[in-house]
Amino acid sequence: MTDVTSAKTSRRPHHWRRDLIELAALFTAVAVADAIANLVVHGPHGPVLLVASAVFMIATAGFHTWWSRRHSHAPPRGDTGAAALTGGTVSPTAGDTTLWRMRTTVRDEPGSLAALCTALARHRVDILNLQTHPLSHGTVDELLVRAPTALTPAELTRHVAGGGGSSTWVERADAHDLVDAPTRVLGLATRTALDAAELPLALRQLLGRCTIQSLPARSPGGRPLADPVPEEGVLEDTVMRLRDPSGGVIAIERPYLPFTPTEFARARALVELDARLGPRVPAGQDVLTLPEGNEITVRRADRGDLAAARAMHDRCSGRTLGLRYHGPVADADRYLDHLLSPRYGRTLAAQTASGRLVALGHLLWDGDETEVALLVEDAWQRRGIGMELLRRLVALAVEAGCDSVYAVTQSSNTGMVAAMRGLGLPLDYQIEEGTLVITARLDPAPLPAQGPHRPQETYQPSRH
Repeated sequence: MTDVTSAKTSRRPHHWRRDLIELAALFTAVAVADAIANLVVHGPHGPVLLVASAVFMIATAGFHTWWSRRHSHAPPRGDTGAAALTGGTVSPTAGDTTLWRMRTTVRDEPGSLAALCTALARHRVDILNLQTHPLSHGTVDELLVRAPTALTPAELTRHVAGGGGSSTWVERADAHDLVDAPTRVLGLATRTALDAAELPLALRQLLGRCTIQSLPARSPGGRPLADPVPEEGVLEDTVMRLRDPSGGVIAIERPYLPFTPTEFARARALVELDARLGPRVPAGQDVLTLPEGNEITVRRADRGDLAAARAMHDRCSGRTLGLRYHGPVADADRYLDHLLSPRYGRTLAAQTASGRLVALGHLLWDGDETEVALLVEDAWQRRGIGMELLRRLVALAVEAGCDSVYAVTQSSNTGMVAAMRGLGLPLDYQIEEGTLVITARLDPAPLPAQGPHRPQETYQPSRH
């Protein structure tokens, strides 16, 4: 809020007494001037008196100018009028502010929101956006505010409590939070409609920092993994569970902040949209020429490629499958249905001109983390296919807003280690019980065409 005083309202009232005084002063000045003129003209020292009067008037004008600049026209040292109106202090400049996202619970009664807004206004906190989440015992107000930088989160929480708010949560915000809720929800719905793999990411952006897990109904061995949930889903304070259209359960957890019924309804609407649209993968493919002249096509893959992926397994050696799946080779086919599901991530496939699948690259959503995995048929290894798939997977992870990706392999898998090093990104190595975990910290900038320098690497021994 800004109080503006117009030029019209800033003028003082015009009274008839002032006109009378000014008229009397004018007559007095005329009489004095006539007396001085007679004295100068008829007196013996007329010229001297005239020069002395001029000098005196010049000195008086100079003194008046100096005094006015020193006292009368000095700029004010603060917006005391605004401070008096709000009863608080004034932010020094518009740039000394910080964006905050906050939630607080207020009583569901007339005037409660006004009291909260008044309490924030006293401390020059500007409310940029407001959403209400009705509850059975009150209302949760979600606000995006701009506050003076000197105002700490603890002080902000205390001021909210003074306005009647309770159970207040405060978090730093950025320019992306300036988008209003309807626009953000429509954008997430559009992304979900175009790509089934976007649903977990859309839910995470809709609900903030949370852990999202897609739990299949049964394990590859046929053992039940998730308890069934009703069609309308389940909301339990900081956990919500929704029925996955592709089978199983989508479990969402946010321990630091309970979910509201409004958030639950929005999440369920996105899941229902995904269910109505059915399986879908964005069209598009790239044709690449290998160093020896062969051409391969890189495209998105899904469960429709299950048969071709199993055929590729049959052509791979036991060592290649063992390095990829870290377990019995006989169980490799059981994982394919999970890996090719868009619910658990994104899969890229490389195929020959004849349509035969020769490589698969997986970007898997693992709660708050993201895993990358590669499988290249033996006859097509060491031709740059794995590196090309890995670079594209990392680009997809950057696009999805991931901070890092990790690969689980063995130290003897020199091909995977070389591919991760070839990204030119900072790498962390961790060895646990013979398993090597390589984590690449992502940079939002595009990946270089080739690694011109050795990436920053750190080594962390096993804690077991």
